[in-house]
Amino acid sequence: MTDLTAIKTAARKAAFLARKEAFDRSRGAQSSYLSEVLAGYRGVPLAGYAPMRTEINPIPALAEAAAYGPVGMPVIKAASTPLDFREWSPECAMIEGTFGAQIPQSGDWVEPEILIVPLVAFDRKGGRLGYGGGFYDRTLERLRARRATLAIGFAFAAQEQATLPLESTDQPLDLIVTEAGIITPG
Repeated sequence: MTDLTAIKTAARKAAFLARKEAFDRSRGAQSSYLSEVLAGYRGVPLAGYAPMRTEINPIPALAEAAAYGPVGMPVIKAASTPLDFREWSPECAMIEGTFGAQIPQSGDWVEPEILIVPLVAFDRKGGRLGYGGGFYDRTLERLRARRATLAIGFAFAAQEQATLPLESTDQPLDLIVTEAGIITPG
């Protein structure tokens, strides 16, 4: 194990604890600020995620967005590859995908211009600590090579860390949205 791997492992452990505590305390609407942001992009293809375990829930905001344009959910096709996104709506049938994530059972493929990214921790500079598989970094790299792609980190405010152990392959977030507000990295 390298020093950076050990540092990331420790950072994830602390961040998972902070996220669980925030999840346990959360009540009511978590995605109102996310809805506010997405309202400015009506009709633009976007992708979100179905929350797992203690992740903050974007589904109400995604349901609103789906009324105006295509919304996708991530599908892992193979290890060490970018994600693909299957079209989602609040009424679509969902099945269990890789790692237990819920994915649409069927539907067209969507190429998002906005990607709502789950995370373990974030910093105010737009840094994101993910789960360690690199799926979102590879995905953002691929999407950004094709066109401008807005990466929105969605997390509980308690997941913020002052600094994160980042690598050159880590893709930055353009915006961070929490249950408490909107953060423009800088």
